[in-house]
Amino acid sequence: FYNCFICSMEHKIFFFFSLAIFLILVIPLSASNLETYIVQLHPHGMSKSSFTERIDWHYSFLKQTILSEEDPLSRFLYSYSDTMEGFAARFSETELEVLRNMQDVIAIRPDRLLQLHTTYSYKFLGLGPAKEGAWSRSAYGQGTIIGVLDTGVWPESPSFGDQHMPPLPRKWKGICQEGEKFNSSSCNRKLIGARFYTKGHLATLTSSISTSNVEYVSPRDAHGHGTHTSSTAAGASVPMANVCWFSGCYSSDILAGMDDAIRDGVDVLSLSLGGFPIPLYDDSIAIGSYRAMERGVLVICAAGNNGPIPSSVANEAPWITTVGASTLDRKFPAILHLGNGQVLYGESMYPGNRLSKQGKELELVYLRDGNRGSELCFKGSLSRAKVRGRMVVCDRGVNGRSEKGEVVKESGGAGMILANTEINLEENSVDVHVLPATLVGYSESVHLKNYINSTKRPRARIEFGGTIIGKSRSPAVALFSSRGPSLTNPSILKPDIVAPGVNIIAAWPQNLGPSGLPQDSRRVNFSVLSGTSMACPHVSGIAALIRSAHPTWSPAAVRSALMTTTDVNDHFGAPLMDGSKPAKLFAMGAGHVNPERAIDPGLVYNIMPDDYVTHLCTLKYTKSEIFTLTHRSVSCQEIMAKNRGFSLNYPSMSVIFKRNRKSKMVRRQLTNVGLLNSTYSVEVKAPEGVEIRVKPQTLTFSHLYQSVSYRVWLTSTRRKGIQGDTYTQGHLTWVHTQDSHYRVRSPISVTWAEK
Repeated sequence: FYNCFICSMEHKIFFFFSLAIFLILVIPLSASNLETYIVQLHPHGMSKSSFTERIDWHYSFLKQTILSEEDPLSRFLYSYSDTMEGFAARFSETELEVLRNMQDVIAIRPDRLLQLHTTYSYKFLGLGPAKEGAWSRSAYGQGTIIGVLDTGVWPESPSFGDQHMPPLPRKWKGICQEGEKFNSSSCNRKLIGARFYTKGHLATLTSSISTSNVEYVSPRDAHGHGTHTSSTAAGASVPMANVCWFSGCYSSDILAGMDDAIRDGVDVLSLSLGGFPIPLYDDSIAIGSYRAMERGVLVICAAGNNGPIPSSVANEAPWITTVGASTLDRKFPAILHLGNGQVLYGESMYPGNRLSKQGKELELVYLRDGNRGSELCFKGSLSRAKVRGRMVVCDRGVNGRSEKGEVVKESGGAGMILANTEINLEENSVDVHVLPATLVGYSESVHLKNYINSTKRPRARIEFGGTIIGKSRSPAVALFSSRGPSLTNPSILKPDIVAPGVNIIAAWPQNLGPSGLPQDSRRVNFSVLSGTSMACPHVSGIAALIRSAHPTWSPAAVRSALMTTTDVNDHFGAPLMDGSKPAKLFAMGAGHVNPERAIDPGLVYNIMPDDYVTHLCTLKYTKSEIFTLTHRSVSCQEIMAKNRGFSLNYPSMSVIFKRNRKSKMVRRQLTNVGLLNSTYSVEVKAPEGVEIRVKPQTLTFSHLYQSVSYRVWLTSTRRKGIQGDTYTQGHLTWVHTQDSHYRVRSPISVTWAEK
């Protein structure tokens, strides 16, 4: 179900959309050969004029398509109007063939299952109560509405209290939808609205689906993910929507949530979900977000958790702000002391013994039965006789980290060491385990297993060190954060930006223990999660601050402010790291978000909706593909004739040298949003193997909102004979000649492609 809820963060309003699923169903026998499809119609279809109501027009297609005596209304799920013209319904293959040939049907897409891209962070970002800070300058985001599409919200959480909150914004047109254990009084001046969407999810259920997971048929969060992301986005003032369930999120439900969010009046739409990249014209989020952008809504999406695989970045449409994940400088040490005197670094949020942080020394066991998966600590794989009273080593992978601890506990184990494999390297996402446990990196796990193999009775103890802040190098790119280059559109650098997404502490529902396991009887108001799901709402909250300070700015201008003011060095002044190496642009995008600078960027790169259409023409999209995305019937031949040498006015630059091509010219335009009578000069760090020439080398602005253009010529000087695709990077920065606060930085990515 899709849960929509809105909160105003001390002045920021948060709208939450939640997707939940009702698991006690009677499924008709005929449903086995039906699938859910999203049917897109021509917005000015010839048959539309015959109907006074849009939903009747949409419903007419089912009446003409369904040949059985079944009531067509039982197949109808959603009617869409603001994200696209169309509807979602259930069809058989035979019916689908009939539908494809009907007048006014322009596209049919199968429903897709998307996954969630699963405190101290505001201080880490430099936010605070100072009079000249971003919070103060934006009036704490007063009146800004953030719509969150996620698993719902736990409205009783202290994060959603409305003490000292102003009245609801007049522009708000949404509702507080009642449902199971959620009534209209669950909303307030912070959580100003809520909705839920079940139809797409319910349509996929079969009698074989497990009903062990509790779900609420309402905006109430049964998972924790939505409560966590919404409280991150807007702290004590957040709106939320529930669109996801335990098994994931269906695009038909997500599109319905986006449709309502646009009509309800949100300013920022935050989506911590997605899948692997697909063509934009097949991507419901890309289609819905284009229409949101046209209406002035800034759409922020998680990049995905499929890193470090190249070209795994999701939500890559150029009108979406795509957010990767980075680390904080907060650690939760849980040091492993081996029986031979070796000390291995680990981390854990297991609370330990308050009176004594020195754990008891226990015998170590590492069981390896490949057929049963005992090294991964699968349920039922551990021998109680071998595990009882011992500390068990479990390799990461396949099943959940906390789940492994529960398996060890159920088998009689007294502790657990979670060992990273070569895939995880030194990545350190912590958990609130159900038994004493620690997570060690891959290099430590090699030492650990060597020790176990070296003695007949290996032993170890865990020393829990609490919380340590400011001692480690951060931010750094999270290993799991999805990487570019963009698979479908490499001319745009993705992700756009990175933000805190590792070990983020935020609000948590009272129906779940902090581990998220059904067996966990502990109850807390806050818990820890990691993922680009956690990074996304950080940027959504910062975008709300910018929108509050500059309410007339376009979504592209807000994104430009975020991207051109980033940090590319960590808090020690060294380059941002990605594992053991400096982070590349395909990992960190423009860099790490800096809210204090983003609130006052000096210059912005603006983009209008028509510019995106021209960009799609440069990508050789067909007329029908562009119409599917934008609802605009255009001639790319005419558009390109009027826009020779067109470059999308994106804050970053991505240049591709194909075989035998040696040079490329890029156009950009900057708009003054800073000081009157300003002059900026250019600084360039050319990518290796590339010469760069910029003209003009100074930009002068006499008044606010004046726009000035410049051009960049890039020439390849790379020697011939190098095989395969290769990449290099640099940057271009416009620096205010009188006020060094204003540094407008654009990363430059250069690719030599063989094909």
